[in-house]
Amino acid sequence: MLDAFLTGLGLVFEWPTIGFLFGGVLLGIWLGAVPGLGGIIGLVILLPFTFGMEATQAFALLLGMFAVTSTSDTIASVMLGIPGTAASQATILDGYPLAQKGEAHRAFGAAFTVSAFGGVFGALILAASLPLLLPLIKSFGKPEIFALGILGLSMIGVLSGKSIAKGLVVALLGLLIAMVGFAESDAIPRYDFGTEYLLDGIPLIPVVLGLFAIPELMDLALKDTSISRVPRDRVAGVTILTGAKDALKHWWLATRSAFIGTYIGVLPGLGGAIVDWLAYAHAVQSAKDKSQFGKGDIRGVIAPESANNAVKAGALIPTVAFGIPGSLGAAILLGALLIQGLRPGPEMLTTDAHITFSMVWSIVVANVLAAVLLMVWANQLAKLAFVRGHLIVPAVIMFVFMGAWIARVSIGDWIVCLAFGVLGFAMKKGGWPRPPIILALILGDILENALHISVLAHGGYGWLERPVVLVVLALTAIMIVLAGRGIIKAKSSPNRAETGDDADGSNILSLPLSVVLVLLFAGAIWIANGFPVDIQRLPMMIAVPALLLSIYVLGKDIKLVREDAAGGGGIGAVWSDAVAGALLGRAGVFFAYLIAMIAVSFVIGQIAAICLYIAIYLWRWGGYGWRLSIGYALAGGVFLWGFYGKVMTIHWLPSYLDDFYGMILSLGS
Repeated sequence: MLDAFLTGLGLVFEWPTIGFLFGGVLLGIWLGAVPGLGGIIGLVILLPFTFGMEATQAFALLLGMFAVTSTSDTIASVMLGIPGTAASQATILDGYPLAQKGEAHRAFGAAFTVSAFGGVFGALILAASLPLLLPLIKSFGKPEIFALGILGLSMIGVLSGKSIAKGLVVALLGLLIAMVGFAESDAIPRYDFGTEYLLDGIPLIPVVLGLFAIPELMDLALKDTSISRVPRDRVAGVTILTGAKDALKHWWLATRSAFIGTYIGVLPGLGGAIVDWLAYAHAVQSAKDKSQFGKGDIRGVIAPESANNAVKAGALIPTVAFGIPGSLGAAILLGALLIQGLRPGPEMLTTDAHITFSMVWSIVVANVLAAVLLMVWANQLAKLAFVRGHLIVPAVIMFVFMGAWIARVSIGDWIVCLAFGVLGFAMKKGGWPRPPIILALILGDILENALHISVLAHGGYGWLERPVVLVVLALTAIMIVLAGRGIIKAKSSPNRAETGDDADGSNILSLPLSVVLVLLFAGAIWIANGFPVDIQRLPMMIAVPALLLSIYVLGKDIKLVREDAAGGGGIGAVWSDAVAGALLGRAGVFFAYLIAMIAVSFVIGQIAAICLYIAIYLWRWGGYGWRLSIGYALAGGVFLWGFYGKVMTIHWLPSYLDDFYGMILSLGS
């Protein structure tokens, strides 16, 4: 095993393998940094180029790109509060507040340092413990996967907001959204409302971008501010090295988080989705002073970033050893294995172990390369935090809507993105946590598949008595109880400060959303009654407790609104203050701009519509001159045409002027 380990290392540094690895790293940094792209898009683009390559060269290119997306996705998480990929969900809780404090470079320094450490440490620990891990992987069945999924959802529900009830309701809402479309057990659609677009479910990327990106961009636009809420001279002493020193100071937390990432990563289909939340939860629970988490605590960046880079090496094992791809990315890598003439199975850990270890080493070297490059560029990236928000909003809106479009190349992607943008804005202003929706949407199909197979295999619910399942469910219950006690204690503290989604939270703005959720869950139960028994099982398990919890939240909101009204001059005065504070009037105008962009796309096409939006936004909203507005718009149009149109060769929405554009192009040629 040691010989294979060292041979694999030597293969990675042979030429041209190392060149392909470096090229993959550069591409991966770009794909991870741009919202809506990520490693899956990169794998799809690069896979055809690997035909005819040697195995080590092909996997150096693919893994070099894929591994570093969970490092560069930190850029969007810190700078914009957008989870660049599923691996960076927990990073936004403290990374974005650090950027708002003007300390984005500190967050980058810590994140990139522990990313390199996590990738290297995870691979080394994995190699050392591989003989012990294989029996563990084989012993984990669908019941254990289901229980761990419930643990992950509960964890994010209790950690991502001041109200446990709201966090759990939002997690259940995400699971219910995941039930849209065809069921896992039968080809019967649920909650599709006769719409063809919903038959395949609601895609993840438009939901993520709408829920997180649009509300944060609206903050920049409505308040005419930069990402940083403090001037640059206030944080002159904070640098990239400050973050690196933070990482060294908290080396033991980074080490423990890397352990978590490595060993959770080997669980097929689940590890990558929950590992950053497990690491974040561990950081919170193990800290003596928990008061700064969610407000810009550097430990809240170190833990998830160390874990989510360690997970990539662990996730390789079930793919190469058992042919069990735990994610879409792993499934594409499995296809690459087969293209190279390699058969997943025990021989990948015996006869072909040197190739397996070359894959692990590719991940290690890629993480180190990416961390070094990003550390060099990070100071320039951090300067964007001090740029006026009106210059950032149009470009990011372009990336957000194009990232959403890639999901299915359907106008439904844009509508979903905008709809969840409205929901995200309402949740932020009402003090509802948003991250639980995303994890629930990721885990929805996994949980339903695990539940269906568990019930069939065990003839009912006898699998709930399995020892590991009982332990995990008990941990879930204990965590909720302890977290509840901790939050109650924190609420009673007069020094408690609220940030993130809690900071803008208004009781009276939360009330309408509570009412909508009660009606939504009640309607979901009524509709599910018409499904066959097997099909309605999970929707009922979700909607019934969600209805009860949302009724409880509604009652709490009514009570809090009455208290606010009693001390604030009546309901009318409280409502007026909340509307003014949330800038709802200007928010309506912002959404009208986006609705107009979508509508105009049917007439003049998407590229022209986005360019028109950029120009009008900068001129009318930002107050810039026509030269800057038109120049910015033209630059955006060239990028859309070149990168998305020519490099990615995506299909655009048909428009009324397509024939006119075709005539112009033919005249030009």
